[in-house]
Amino acid sequence: MGGHGSAGQRVLATLLFTDVVDSTGIAVRLGDAAWHELLSMHFHASGDAIERFGGRQVTTTGDGVLAVFDAAGSAIRCASAILESARGQGLSIRAGVHVGEVELAGDDVRGVTVHEAARIMASAGANEILVSETVATLCRGEGLTFEDAGEHALKGVPGRWRLYRVT
Repeated sequence: MGGHGSAGQRVLATLLFTDVVDSTGIAVRLGDAAWHELLSMHFHASGDAIERFGGRQVTTTGDGVLAVFDAAGSAIRCASAILESARGQGLSIRAGVHVGEVELAGDDVRGVTVHEAARIMASAGANEILVSETVATLCRGEGLTFEDAGEHALKGVPGRWRLYRVT
């Protein structure tokens, strides 16, 4: 999905953001060395899941990841796998999945859709995957189930957003 000189190229993509819940508290409790080791194992497991579900990791975000997928269902299944792996490591994560047009800039993705996806993730609680209404609509008939999580104000994003919880 990249290439040389691709700045300005806009494509439709599904974005997955994850974040470790209470990472600061965990880091303080464990100490730097143990926290870095745990985070490294989490990033490795997340990278494996992203690859397994056909995504591409764009970046790590301190204690989470941003990945791009061609299909919304794949991003959700990946988020579920990351959540389960994190649980096995004693971590809780939150995840957000959103779809929209992004600008490709080398290996990076940019644009309002990226900000929206990050805010959707930030609205999720521990061990929760929230998706935009668009994602829930795209995944009809894929065997995934959703629960209405209500309308949310996403910080810095206009309007109210109906979000759905993956069940």
